Amino acid sequence: MNPDIKQAALDYHRFPVPGKISVEITKSMLSQHDLSLAYTPGVAAVCNAIADNIETVTDYTARGNLVAVITNGTAVLGLGPIGPYAAKPVMEGKAALFKAFAGIDVFDLELDETDPDKFVAAVAALAPSFGGINLEDIKAPECFEIERKLVERLEIPVFHDDQHGTAICVAAAVRNGLRLAGKRLDTARLVCSGAGAAALACLDLLGSMGLDKDRVTVCDRHGVLYTGRELGEDPYKSRYARNTESRTLQDAMVGADIFLGVSAAGVLDVDSVKRMAPRPLILALANPEPEILPDLAHAVRDDILMATGRSDYPNQVNNVLCFPFLFRGALDVGATTINQAMKIACVEALADLALEETPDSVSTAYSGKTFRFGPDYLLPKPFDRRLISRIAVAVARAAMESGVAKRPIKDLAVYRHRLEAYSFRTSTIMRPIFDQARQHPRRIMFADGESSRVLQAVQVIVDENLCLPVLAGHRDRIKQKLSELGLRLDPDQDIEIVDFDTNTQLEKDIHCCLDRQSGAGMSAQEVRQRLRSDGTVLSAVRLRRRMVDAVLCGVSGEFNTHLAQVRNLIGCSVDARDLSTVNLVITRHGPLFITDTRITAMPTAEHLAETVMLAARVVERFGMQPRVALLSHPDSGGHGDADSKRARKAVKILQKRAPGLEVAGQMSVELALTARTNPETAPVSGLSASANLLVMPNLD
Repeated sequence: MNPDIKQAALDYHRFPVPGKISVEITKSMLSQHDLSLAYTPGVAAVCNAIADNIETVTDYTARGNLVAVITNGTAVLGLGPIGPYAAKPVMEGKAALFKAFAGIDVFDLELDETDPDKFVAAVAALAPSFGGINLEDIKAPECFEIERKLVERLEIPVFHDDQHGTAICVAAAVRNGLRLAGKRLDTARLVCSGAGAAALACLDLLGSMGLDKDRVTVCDRHGVLYTGRELGEDPYKSRYARNTESRTLQDAMVGADIFLGVSAAGVLDVDSVKRMAPRPLILALANPEPEILPDLAHAVRDDILMATGRSDYPNQVNNVLCFPFLFRGALDVGATTINQAMKIACVEALADLALEETPDSVSTAYSGKTFRFGPDYLLPKPFDRRLISRIAVAVARAAMESGVAKRPIKDLAVYRHRLEAYSFRTSTIMRPIFDQARQHPRRIMFADGESSRVLQAVQVIVDENLCLPVLAGHRDRIKQKLSELGLRLDPDQDIEIVDFDTNTQLEKDIHCCLDRQSGAGMSAQEVRQRLRSDGTVLSAVRLRRRMVDAVLCGVSGEFNTHLAQVRNLIGCSVDARDLSTVNLVITRHGPLFITDTRITAMPTAEHLAETVMLAARVVERFGMQPRVALLSHPDSGGHGDADSKRARKAVKILQKRAPGLEVAGQMSVELALTARTNPETAPVSGLSASANLLVMPNLD
């Protein structure tokens, strides 16, 4: 390991506090009343309710969203049997992934027990605490028996991720690899290097999806599993012993369509790669060094599709792509098990997602790189926020259809929206905006029409029918970017491009610009040049001319530069004195609007009142009732500073102009937001609940 990475990892786990997880409470514990509800005497009512009906335990406790990640440390990553203490950092990491990617709470449990029956007994005894069990890093063949017995004894999902998480990701990669190669699973020849838990689970899942067992050859460290070979005390391997003349991996590779490596570094040589069938798929998943390095394989074949378990090569097969979201769907329907139908649904959802264009959030997470389905992009990336809604919904549906869901979800569309809200944070508040936009699509002009981010967003906008996009830019550059990004936008049908070089409305645009900026001292030639190079100027003029309904600008460049163009070319409506800005922050307690944060240095009371009224309209457009707090230093003694006096005066103005608006002034941030977590403070603040629109007293 690189010494710098080693030290950085040690520091990461040690500071600022040891470990990667903690426990936090979800209810208020601020008063004696809270304590009486959380513990005695109030909790007795909850205990009795559960005693009367055990199924209500998920209504009153965290059990329905709590998973146990359990190991005995007998097969930890590539480190071997390092024991339960040394396995704890890995289990904490798994817990963190569950929480970060799917919002699932986890207790990691490291058991000092290697006897399979005693291990099963211990886990089964703990089962009432959890909604699901994730087994981790337990060596084969004991892991097979442990999982089988727990599945039989418990009525909650039990999932050995080393087996089935790997199998799901492998199956999705195989599905998409064969799609690209133009081959079918039921006629493909597969050679597997490795006969442990992960390898056999991969083969079992692929078999349930159509892989012909007679076209599978499995090799372990001693060679091919063939009929008649003594396999010792491991009956699990014997299922894949076949009648073949091949005795070595090299023999078996002749004409193979798929190589699945779940074994050890360097076991696949280049000569074997040469002997594979045309357009072969190689999954070399040994870590940290694969069965063959991609560079070596590609050096001898230019038609290879390849995946590894490493993040520094394309097509990483990473279990985090499935296990958090698989459990999310299983928990949400109260599944009693994770069956084959749920696993296949997960495979299909994962594979199909890779066929879609990647959103800008994925590109941002990977330093601006764009991904599209092809030889180097067979699987989605772990930071694709769509994973939770696609996989969890598919798994939930499969659980209900296969009869293992104790709490079926009535409306999967609503469920999908809730998952999107968790993943995207802004989804819930934006949904009514999207719904309104679809009903009456407007012409929206994008000033930065050549931007990759804008074009990726426009693809989603067109797919969702949110607006009629108009792009400012050079037509040839936009078309080139669309090709590079692999987007499906048709420049002649899906979007309108206002080309800087062939603008047929240029003279009218110049006239409008000169008329608007008559006092700015710009010549017609200067205006012409700006209109042929500056997307914000061109877009603002088109908005001024009522040729579009709205403009989005500022993806690149300075805020004040764009602001000056907007102010000069568009200006304010007749009922507004000046511009102001509104920011929207999504917090764990809900949305919070803030105004004005960018424009007016020291507003007057009149200006503050106007800003509030304009911003309140924005809040109302999101379907919310504005609760306005004008921030300042508290003025308990009546001798407030200038901010307090302006706030007090602005409130009086608002009470006359907008008597129905809920507004309070001279308020500290603490008081404005305290009611967000403690409704008892609302009467003190003068608001019915915590403020959702904060008004800044000045630019500082």
